[in-house]
Amino acid sequence: MGKIRIRTGRGTGTIEVDEDASKWSGDEFRKIQEARKKAAAGKMVHTGRGTGSRKLGDMPDPKDRPSTEGMTRVTGRGTGSRRSRNKGSQ
Repeated sequence: MGKIRIRTGRGTGTIEVDEDASKWSGDEFRKIQEARKKAAAGKMVHTGRGTGSRKLGDMPDPKDRPSTEGMTRVTGRGTGSRRSRNKGSQ
């Protein structure tokens, strides 16, 4: 197990944490979230600034990330561009 760097505080800082799937985002973290949601399906959560509530089991599942591979991605302050390599959810 190694260490990974994650961004903190609106992207202004970094910290190093152990390489653990529960500490970062991505496709594997999505599976962990889905398992947590199934385990807590009967719990109520508040929505809309606390004005509404619904059960976690009734919440919709997140959609797969679409592929943007080959599309142009603007870089810098709009002065450069490159081709995207994002393959979406695997």
